[in-house]
Amino acid sequence: MLEARSLTKEYPSGDQRLTVLRDVSFIIPDGARVAIVGPSGSGKTTLLGLLAGLDTPTSGTVLLDGADLSALDEDARARVRGEKVGFVFQSFQLIPSLSARENVQVPLELRGERDAAARATELLGRVGLAGRGHHLPMQLSGGEQQRVAIARAFVNRPKLLFADEPTGNLDAATGHRIIELLDSLNRDAGTTIVLVTHDTALAERTERIIRLRDGAVVSDAPVATAAGAGATA
Repeated sequence: MLEARSLTKEYPSGDQRLTVLRDVSFIIPDGARVAIVGPSGSGKTTLLGLLAGLDTPTSGTVLLDGADLSALDEDARARVRGEKVGFVFQSFQLIPSLSARENVQVPLELRGERDAAARATELLGRVGLAGRGHHLPMQLSGGEQQRVAIARAFVNRPKLLFADEPTGNLDAATGHRIIELLDSLNRDAGTTIVLVTHDTALAERTERIIRLRDGAVVSDAPVATAAGAGATA
């Protein structure tokens, strides 16, 4: 489903170049659940943006369901994202003037689909917000807003879901419910999930942990052995 080949990302910094990612490579199969972890500044969010086609690498290649994102222009990358990718942002990114249901409908309406309202209502029910579809984001709690964001990410039935700190702004109980929700959506839809997190409990609920440090992969292991690999890396 997803392959990173020797990804490097650099930014200009005065007279020098700042390397944020260095020669990152891995393969993620269809239907997998993978966590990307590491300390602040290790390149996690930058890597997620490259994998989702939201940014382009300085060198290297991303293959997303067979599509070489490096060979596509921005319009073509946007089409791939629209057809195959869902994205849950740490800050939710809900449109404040739209209701919960309308926020979930947006991706379908952009594609001209006629059953947008019905699909949005169904998904809000699946995330436990059946009676909250008419509420604006400001009328919802943080956990409810996150569930709206997850419903929106799944409304196109994406093959691949990226989540950036999906429990980062939530209390422990609400974060646990979000973890359960992601697990159930993965099981029910077979969606590949790649998430960036500082939440150890969330990372350990996945099948595999890729650990970054200083822009490089220092361990990549199944969850059963990932903790030990990270400690010795």
